[in-house]
Amino acid sequence: MFKKLLKIAFLFMVILLQAQNQFKVGAEQFNAYLPLIENKSIAIVANQTSVIERYNQEPIHLVDSLLKHDIRIAKVFAPEHGFRGIVDAGEHVDNDIDKKTVLPLISLYGKNKKPTNKQLENIEIVLFDIQDVGVRFYTYIATLQLVMEACIEKGIPIIVLDRPNPHMNYVDGPTMEEKHQSFLGMNSIPLVYGMSIGEYAEMINKEKWVNTDTEAELQIIRIENFNRNDRVSLSIKPSPNLPNHQSIALYPSLGFFEGTTINAGRGTDAQFQRYGSPEFKGYANFELTYTPVSKEGAKYPKHQNKMCYGEDLSQIVAPDRVHLDWLIKAYNHSDPQTFFLDNSFTKHAGTEKLRFQIEQGMSADKIRESWSEDLKEFNKIRLKYLIYD
Repeated sequence: MFKKLLKIAFLFMVILLQAQNQFKVGAEQFNAYLPLIENKSIAIVANQTSVIERYNQEPIHLVDSLLKHDIRIAKVFAPEHGFRGIVDAGEHVDNDIDKKTVLPLISLYGKNKKPTNKQLENIEIVLFDIQDVGVRFYTYIATLQLVMEACIEKGIPIIVLDRPNPHMNYVDGPTMEEKHQSFLGMNSIPLVYGMSIGEYAEMINKEKWVNTDTEAELQIIRIENFNRNDRVSLSIKPSPNLPNHQSIALYPSLGFFEGTTINAGRGTDAQFQRYGSPEFKGYANFELTYTPVSKEGAKYPKHQNKMCYGEDLSQIVAPDRVHLDWLIKAYNHSDPQTFFLDNSFTKHAGTEKLRFQIEQGMSADKIRESWSEDLKEFNKIRLKYLIYD
């Protein structure tokens, strides 16, 4: 009996130590930022990932938590996919009222990607807390930059509650060229830039990437007890079509398919864990069959209600790099005249070179070699803004 009790006590201590050693995101560092926002009229840039997690307890949304602390929240700004994170990619999001809190919701997607002067009237501080995934064409970092620009123009301080991204431990992919910059990539950074959203905010500010002459009054609330090589597994999906760790890990590679005729799992339960097309029919290299259907987060998926032949990647060990073999394989089994959606693919890749390299039959290794000089130059800049070891 004594040995059994001793074993239970030991297991309890292990669980307790694990809980204590878990990192804490910026939103959980109340002592660091509550004194800065007390008795102020604030706006929050947030979505469904803006939560405070407690060991073995249900997550609490930051907005709900701050209201319990009597913080005066004037309004909430919501990025792509909306405040609750259920809207399809690229879908228009209207301004609204949050049913739970009765707070006004201002959409920062569509025509109104940047807060207007009117929308920031009487706001004394802006709080930014959104989970990023560290891939350039994931639009939350573009929202961050435009919010920072608006805050500078109005002289409003901005506080970024830092969160890690699951791709912080490497830098890879083609670098955005200035002539192709858009909401899918506003700066000359690689596809995977290896920074927390707080580190990236500091880079935006100090490199003066905002369209102003001055810097933002920016404060980063750091992640506590965190190393950039720590494994990050998100408990809440950051957007409708990134449902789990595997989809997030494969997103830098399969995200290229967004600019092609290939379905990347949208309209299935394995988003960004498979790819396929009706064109692949008859090829022995593609054993998977599936049919994309309309569903929440993917109302009109590519090849809706059509049988697709493809490849299942849900069980593979996802690489810590941008993997090009799947893109090249899909191209080689498709009609080269229709495979690329011209403008869309270039915006996702950030360069016209990648398309030309694939069309010319260049190998994945050779294409990766062509990125090396740009990656070296970016890493020199990036090194100045890294907060975490």
